[in-house]
Amino acid sequence: MAIAIKPPRWQRPRAQEWREWVEGYLFASPFIIGFLVFVAYPMAYSLWLAFQRWDGIPLTPARFIGLANFQKALTNENAVLSLYNTAYYTFLAVPFQLIISFVLALALTQNMRFRDLYRAGFYMPIIVPAVASAMVWQRVFHQDFGILNEALGWFGIPAQKWLFDPSLAKPAFIFMSFWMIGRQMVIFIAGLGNIPQTLLEAASLDGANAWQKLRHVTIPMMTPLIFYNMVIAIVNSFQIFIPAKIMTDGGPQNATLFMVLNIYRQGFQSFDLGYAAALAWELFVIVIGFTIAQFYLSNRWVYYEVEK
Repeated sequence: MAIAIKPPRWQRPRAQEWREWVEGYLFASPFIIGFLVFVAYPMAYSLWLAFQRWDGIPLTPARFIGLANFQKALTNENAVLSLYNTAYYTFLAVPFQLIISFVLALALTQNMRFRDLYRAGFYMPIIVPAVASAMVWQRVFHQDFGILNEALGWFGIPAQKWLFDPSLAKPAFIFMSFWMIGRQMVIFIAGLGNIPQTLLEAASLDGANAWQKLRHVTIPMMTPLIFYNMVIAIVNSFQIFIPAKIMTDGGPQNATLFMVLNIYRQGFQSFDLGYAAALAWELFVIVIGFTIAQFYLSNRWVYYEVEK
């Protein structure tokens, strides 16, 4: 049977080469058009808007004010507070999320009864809509009728004003974030299943105990997935909005005024669209900066197996 071999590009007729080029871009056109319309254009427009003062009314022309919006984003009291609240939430929630999800993955890769049921149970909160989840947790943290305070009462701990106490509001949000670790857990479970058993057996032959195998074999082999989950978790935590908007609306005393909620207030409540755009670009630069820093530092601790 004859096999048709595609001639090299330099031997093809120019009309055929042009047709392949057009077909390729036609197949890619849905993505290209979607990216230009829904990503590139809004980003470019928001960057232009960050240098303007405009209230969003079409009849009112925008007025160029230079870097005033960016200066306000770096010095305004609420802007600085929202940055602090977001950083506080991120740098406390993400490490605990990674640790808990990794421990759960280790436990749920062992031979046990109903293992698949446990895996499904821990993953199920991921598919719950964010609004419904926020409403449920608002009830959980209720001072008088909340399940959490009722459980603490069993140990003699008095009821706490979780969402009404400035010192407890952010820890409450951090505790609530553990509800959504199912995605990280599933990724860790997949990675643990790909660790070569020969490495663990070799470590056992060398006299390594369970802790030593975990420290010197399992964790180094899992560092690429730990790095991936950490990057995604930090990006997501900087964008926390729905729980804060529904549960506390930034209160009490702006203790849960996170950056995205502050952007929403400035843009859609105060109608200061230029300032809101400057805040959005500040958030973008911070997230990109942290991501680049993580990729740079990953060379020091992330282990990639290389086949020779």
